[in-house]
Amino acid sequence: MTTMATLPIIVPLAAAALTLILARSLNAQRIIGLVATAASAAIAVWLVFEVGSNGAIVVNVGGWPAPLGITLVADRLAVLLLATSAVALFAVLIYAVAQRTTDTELRGFHAVYQMLGAGVALALLTGDLFTLFVAFEIMLTASYVLLTHRAGGRETRATISYVVIGLIASALLLTAIGLIYGVTGTVNIADLTTKLDLVPSGVRAGLGWLLFMVFGIKAAIFPLFFWLPDSYPLAPTPVTALFAGLLTKIGVYAILRTQTLLFPSDEPVTLMLLIAGFTMIVGVLGAIAQKDIKRILSFHIVSQIGYMIMGLGFFTVAGVAATIVFVIHQIIVKASLFLVGGLVEESEGTGRIDSIQGVAHRSPIIAALFLPAALSLAGFPPFSGFVGKLALIEAGFGAQEWIIIGVSLVASVLTLFSMTKIWGGVFWGRPDDRPLKAIAPGMVGATAALVVVGVVIALSAQPLIEYAELASVELLTEGAYRSLVFGAGS
Repeated sequence: MTTMATLPIIVPLAAAALTLILARSLNAQRIIGLVATAASAAIAVWLVFEVGSNGAIVVNVGGWPAPLGITLVADRLAVLLLATSAVALFAVLIYAVAQRTTDTELRGFHAVYQMLGAGVALALLTGDLFTLFVAFEIMLTASYVLLTHRAGGRETRATISYVVIGLIASALLLTAIGLIYGVTGTVNIADLTTKLDLVPSGVRAGLGWLLFMVFGIKAAIFPLFFWLPDSYPLAPTPVTALFAGLLTKIGVYAILRTQTLLFPSDEPVTLMLLIAGFTMIVGVLGAIAQKDIKRILSFHIVSQIGYMIMGLGFFTVAGVAATIVFVIHQIIVKASLFLVGGLVEESEGTGRIDSIQGVAHRSPIIAALFLPAALSLAGFPPFSGFVGKLALIEAGFGAQEWIIIGVSLVASVLTLFSMTKIWGGVFWGRPDDRPLKAIAPGMVGATAALVVVGVVIALSAQPLIEYAELASVELLTEGAYRSLVFGAGS
């Protein structure tokens, strides 16, 4: 049983090695990548049901008990996000393989893609801070390659900020981990849940906010988001979709995991709610000001992160559960929207909303894929975004935080406005006479599959919320995580 919890890390690592060995055969790389990613997704989905039925799986790597060795913890939060991430990875890879462009057929693309998947899995499953740092470095190194491998003049300038900010965040994270080890003598998260209580309150608060800031850079919260809107839109569509769906959400996961377990609060944290509100509003206003689909969607990445920080800021079971549901919704919807944007660029030759119109008449299937994802992003019922935002608002009512509720509703209305801006500018109107480029069926199929997954999330709202509430209880119940890790065998 414990072996299954390690496979989401081992499988993509083995696939990366095989694709490098078979670097001369692009078809072999494609097959290995698709099989490995599908297997990882299947294992992750199985873990959701297994952990839900029989409890968390704890693996002490190499037989070294916690806190001496590396511990992997497949609890409800980890496996739920792992399964969602794996599904997104699989769909985006199908899109990339079907697209058959030079951006996704270069030697090493599939190896780097698998390394990114391994880093995501390790980040979600690890039970210690230093291994979390290693996981982020694996993800960031892979993302540097994917983002910069085709960079020209304009792309190079935009990606330099991404690389520099990533290096600064990594240095700060390593510094924070070193400081935590210096005052506690451990980096094991379960061990830190009690040892941080012995640290003076001022030092403890400083360490907590330092970690929040570092992971906030990776999650692109206000005011640390400036690197994202310039770098993401310039990457190939599969890369942008993958980054939009996963990388910032792993940053949110790290905030969620560390703040609830290591720096818990008995009441809402005003500063977090303030940051959440500014992140929502600044992000959505930035989106409204843009004229390119990818740039609009990139600013919406920032805006939607605010909702996740809002739920955490309540520090209640309902608030944390709502954040978990919202993260799951965002991984799928954000990736699907960027893939739809890629379909528009593929068929029309541009993504600027002032250069095309009438796509709904020329390519009705693209319009049919965009509409449910866009309405879900805006929180329109009955889509998955409505489920997540309703849960967040209900948690806000429970915490009696009326101001942030009002801000979130305003941001939702503005999000709907920006989506109608894309609809009116790109999909509506009279189509022009430019030739329509053919789109590979695999690209449409992968996008449609993600849109369907978003609909399934909405239809499965009740069991999903119940699962997320149990995950929230595991995070917020004092001593629960420590008992889980230290009560497990090797």
